[in-house]
Amino acid sequence: MALPADFTLTEQDGRLAVVLSGDWTARGLFDAGLRLSDALSAPRELELDLTGVNRCDTAGAYAILRSAGDRLKPENVKARREVVRLLELVAAAIQVEPEPTVRPGGFHALLERIGRGVFGLLSDGYNTMVFLGHLLVALGRCIADPRRIRWAPVVALCERAGLDAMPIVATTTFFIGAVVALLGANMLTDFGAQVYSVELIGISVMREFNILITAILLAGRSASSFAAEIGSMKMNQEIDAMQVMGVDPYEALVLPRFAALLLTIPLLTFVATVAGLAGGMLVVWVVLDLSPTFFLQRIVDYVGATHFWIGLSKAPVMAAVVAAIGCRQGMEVGNDVESLGRRVTAAVVHAIFAIILIDAAFALVYMELDI
Repeated sequence: MALPADFTLTEQDGRLAVVLSGDWTARGLFDAGLRLSDALSAPRELELDLTGVNRCDTAGAYAILRSAGDRLKPENVKARREVVRLLELVAAAIQVEPEPTVRPGGFHALLERIGRGVFGLLSDGYNTMVFLGHLLVALGRCIADPRRIRWAPVVALCERAGLDAMPIVATTTFFIGAVVALLGANMLTDFGAQVYSVELIGISVMREFNILITAILLAGRSASSFAAEIGSMKMNQEIDAMQVMGVDPYEALVLPRFAALLLTIPLLTFVATVAGLAGGMLVVWVVLDLSPTFFLQRIVDYVGATHFWIGLSKAPVMAAVVAAIGCRQGMEVGNDVESLGRRVTAAVVHAIFAIILIDAAFALVYMELDI
């Protein structure tokens, strides 16, 4: 049974004897430390008897030493061996002066920041390779034994990451197509070549804007949600519990998200293409008085489906990058909310940067292939 900390004072041979009892712990102290400090405020030689103390921790030891001050001598202390050792450790810790923090300045600080940045970049690359290795192992297991694939979360994530994103993807690409058509109509009319606005809309929407806008929206929508979901599970130690139960988190959490984006991004790209062409067709019809029939016929004759397939060929790569970045940042979340916020932000920023970089790489490759 826990007893609150208490003490009694008596006179012995001209010295003030202090007999402590109860639990001198953080929970049992209450105001005993303050009362003891007030009782020992007079400058007299002390003798401490701690044999009646049940339990003592660093908080109780600090309260005793703070109350006694410099008047306490080791030979005037009666206590069990472990209590004496605790008092010695706390007394030594009190006497240690904190070392001043020296912050480098100028050129030294610049070099330190550059070094930390390079080390962080190398560490990030190493962690990415580790994540990719885990993912490939989990993928190989599922290919060898398809019964390991969790179809229920795949279908649920397809609805959440794909079907639920259709309205925002369609709306955004519709206005992108309309803006491209408006700019093309205004600029090409000065040269009497306003009819070529149709080719401008068709090539830009079918080749670039459909997959680019879709991937960027998925980066802001799906990559952040993946990082937040997996990161919150990491904070609550649910992923550790899964590993203890023998469940691979890469099979249970990462692979379904990969599969969901790979399955849904071609559909979203098609929806974005239709919406972008619809927005451009509407502007061309209103501004240039070119009928929808003329618009569609010119798209078929002079643009063709090649540009659509070129845009669609980027979809699996974009889906893999968005899912990988979101899941990896979620796996890197620590045990605090600040880490979760930083990782969710990093997931969106890294995904958008990777999308633009990959799109530029595809453009250079297709330019060299002359398609």
